[in-house]
Amino acid sequence: MPIAFELNNLNLHYGSSHVLKNINMKIPKHHVTALIGPSGCGKSALLRCLNRMNDLMERVKTRGSVKLEGEEINQSSHDIIRLRRRVGMVFQKSNPFPMSVFDNVIYGLKIAGIKDRKVLRDTCERCLRAAALWDEVKDRLHESALELSGGQMQRLCIARAIAINPDVLLLDEPCSALDPIATGRIERLIHDLRDHYTLILVTHNMQQAARLADYTAFLLNGELVEFNETSTLFTVPLERRTEDYITGRFG
Repeated sequence: MPIAFELNNLNLHYGSSHVLKNINMKIPKHHVTALIGPSGCGKSALLRCLNRMNDLMERVKTRGSVKLEGEEINQSSHDIIRLRRRVGMVFQKSNPFPMSVFDNVIYGLKIAGIKDRKVLRDTCERCLRAAALWDEVKDRLHESALELSGGQMQRLCIARAIAINPDVLLLDEPCSALDPIATGRIERLIHDLRDHYTLILVTHNMQQAARLADYTAFLLNGELVEFNETSTLFTVPLERRTEDYITGRFG
């Protein structure tokens, strides 16, 4: 099976806090992988290691290897801008820019110097369609994105992320601030995108992981306790700690 990310002995420190401890895993390409575990277990920290967003924080130290399709991304010489074009990210709280819907979607292309109006228009429509948002906003493209609903904003952020043609989408609890209807739309979107991208999803909702993910990783206290196919991890976990968590004994 093709591998998107390979992590070897990955450790992460925030100051004196040892956040991730000797993480070893291979994340398959063109599948959905969920990261689950109680609050503070290291899920989001691990996600941010995959596009080096942790570099933006103070007193961060990373040791170990993270390879994206065989290319080491933790080297100081690695092109971070190129990395973040390949690995897009959607955050827990939708963060559209204070500009029009159209300008939000094509923002990354304009930053890259693309000025061809036809390319920009076609990309905007393609990505909004892919994000299942086109029919809702096609007559509002030049209105402020901040006027959209919460669920629409989150789908807009996904459209913006895929406009630069990434290989991977990182999703950090993308539904946690949404109502059930908007959550359902985002979940259907994630399901539809799985054939085109590698998706890595942090979620506090185990039912969501079971519905969406092909593979699931369970983290606890900064350690990777178990990583397996989702159906196996949720029905016949190999570790007692995994069973205790998914059956609600703690967390």
